[in-house]
Amino acid sequence: MIFRLLSLLCLRLCVGQTDIPESGPPPKPSLRAWPSTVLPTRSHVTMQCKSPTPSKYFILKREGFALNSVKPYNLTEETADFHITDLRQNDGGHYTCEYYSKWPHDTLSRPSNALFLLVTGYLPQPSFQAHHRGTVTAGSKVTLQCQKAGSVLGPVKFVLLKVGRSTPVQTRSSTGMVSDFSLENVTVRDSGEYSCVYYQAKAPYRASGPSKLLEISVIDDHLPQDLAASSTFPPQLTATSLQTLDTMTEGYTMGNLIRVGVAAVILLIVGGFLVEAWHRERLSPNKPCAPGEK
Repeated sequence: MIFRLLSLLCLRLCVGQTDIPESGPPPKPSLRAWPSTVLPTRSHVTMQCKSPTPSKYFILKREGFALNSVKPYNLTEETADFHITDLRQNDGGHYTCEYYSKWPHDTLSRPSNALFLLVTGYLPQPSFQAHHRGTVTAGSKVTLQCQKAGSVLGPVKFVLLKVGRSTPVQTRSSTGMVSDFSLENVTVRDSGEYSCVYYQAKAPYRASGPSKLLEISVIDDHLPQDLAASSTFPPQLTATSLQTLDTMTEGYTMGNLIRVGVAAVILLIVGGFLVEAWHRERLSPNKPCAPGEK
């Protein structure tokens, strides 16, 4: 009885106490896209499904229809990558993933939260502008306006994008020509390059190409300007400063080696003189004899 209890305890510790559900389907996985959920036509995307428990295999679905299944590499594998190449308009839509859990009885999990993939480049480019130009003070409000092309009819959704971010900053529905995006209480981390796209709200989700980039610079008056201009704290070393630091380090190292070498040569020369002087002193005929020495 004790051995059985110890075995069950070991099993829970090995796979994680939360990995074995008491009843019902296993917990739902998470799904993310890399490099972004908004991509141009003919590009590539990787959908990664991650389960909270070791899984037998994973299933990727679009709009509820299964697209592909992937087996894990080993018994402890908890992620699976689905690669979609040469993206087209029909690849846009809502994606989910599921997995078959190894415990307790190959049970199918609940689906992940839906991830919306948008393939751009099928509608005219929008115009994009900021209500406030120049440098913005931290804590203020920034309003950005995206306007669709006049030839596109019907309700659309507008998406605000930021360079370096894999998911949209904001999404707005509109029946008109324009949509305003508000960034409240901005910080230096909101600095960067922004753009916008719009797309038809119904399948096949035809989307425009991205607008021209618009740069926003946020300065914090309570910080030194060189720190406020950086979006990461502490400031990162630049490539130039790193190169200068490497050069200085290399110079100090070479200088130390030269000094050590010169000191060693001087010691050898002095040592040679001392040995020679001692030897001459010993062999000198004028050297006085010690008591008892002939």
